[in-house]
Amino acid sequence: MILAFGGASVDGSAYRDVTDWAQRAPGWLDTAVTEWSAYGLGLFAVLMVLGWWRARHQGAAQALTALAVPLVAVLAYGVDVVLKSAVGEDRPCRTLRVTTLEACPPHGDWSFPSNHAAIGAAAAVALLFVSRRLGTLACAAAVAMAASRVWVGVHYPHDVVTGVLVGALVALPAMLVVRRRSPGLARRATAAAPLRTLLSAS
Repeated sequence: MILAFGGASVDGSAYRDVTDWAQRAPGWLDTAVTEWSAYGLGLFAVLMVLGWWRARHQGAAQALTALAVPLVAVLAYGVDVVLKSAVGEDRPCRTLRVTTLEACPPHGDWSFPSNHAAIGAAAAVALLFVSRRLGTLACAAAVAMAASRVWVGVHYPHDVVTGVLVGALVALPAMLVVRRRSPGLARRATAAAPLRTLLSAS
């Protein structure tokens, strides 16, 4: 593990500002943001299923592209985990004396970059290749997810910004490759009966 850089020196003051706002915000807003931060990734899973369901009616190649979306999100998560382990930045709620909405993760659960932000951004970028409407909704959700992680106090702003960049930079080239190769792969995949039901409308 590489010795972590001092996250507080990057944007610790901005982090404090956000957590202070969270402490002064209405209770309903803090509850909504906390719930979104904890469970919001489930929305991306729903959007992936909707994207695949719609893509099945647009041809096997488009359905195959939709099936690649969760794989790309997992790939982005894996890249993010490697970066986390390499950097080893402590959570801001452990470095700074602040009151946070979410319990601070234990030491060793590193902060930089944000897994939630990376997964959300990767899913959003990948979904744009499946449906402009679903992808746009996912992009808004990814921004909200990244912001919520700072609001609840478990990430610095630079953690979530970098997480978004990691997710987008993994998803974009991966989906470009998928889109280029999906027609040929779809022709071979539809020859197999188990895959045919995934790639075409019944």
